[in-house]
Amino acid sequence: MEDVQIIDLYWLRDERAIRETDIKYGGFCHKIAMNILHSFQDSEECVSDAYGRCWDTMPPQRPMSLRAYLGTILRNLSISRYRSGRAQKRFGGAEVLLSELNDCVPAPENVQRTLEAAELGDFINRWLRGLETEDRALFVHRYWNGDGVKELAGELGVRPNALTKRLLRLRESLRRSLEKEGLSV
Repeated sequence: MEDVQIIDLYWLRDERAIRETDIKYGGFCHKIAMNILHSFQDSEECVSDAYGRCWDTMPPQRPMSLRAYLGTILRNLSISRYRSGRAQKRFGGAEVLLSELNDCVPAPENVQRTLEAAELGDFINRWLRGLETEDRALFVHRYWNGDGVKELAGELGVRPNALTKRLLRLRESLRRSLEKEGLSV
């Protein structure tokens, strides 16, 4: 079923919307949640909560891309669950991803002083559009979807060490671009 048809089901308050969303995007959702949480049970709960959030927000929302809308909701829910679990114990997952980006993304208080969060997002989107297609996809898969370096290296047919260096160069490029805009890191 196409996204437009699924969104129409949400607007009609037809419970098939959730089933069709799961059929089309269930694998995508579980992968994102697992990449952040590393817990099957927590991932299942976040995916279920994301479907519920879609149900609660459509209408009035009518997203242009159901995949992007759902992915954003799921990522935010997963990070919130990760942070609440991290308050009690430390473990991998999103912590590794966020620590890799610490050297190139400004601290939140600097961003608020220099740009609104939306402006930073717009800047990063412009930076991403300036990358080669493969580098853009790599950056998004690693830092948005949370895909592992070994998994990505296997998909690209390169060694993990080579991919790690490539990701480092991308982060350095982002950092330099942010500094050019006057954003301190």
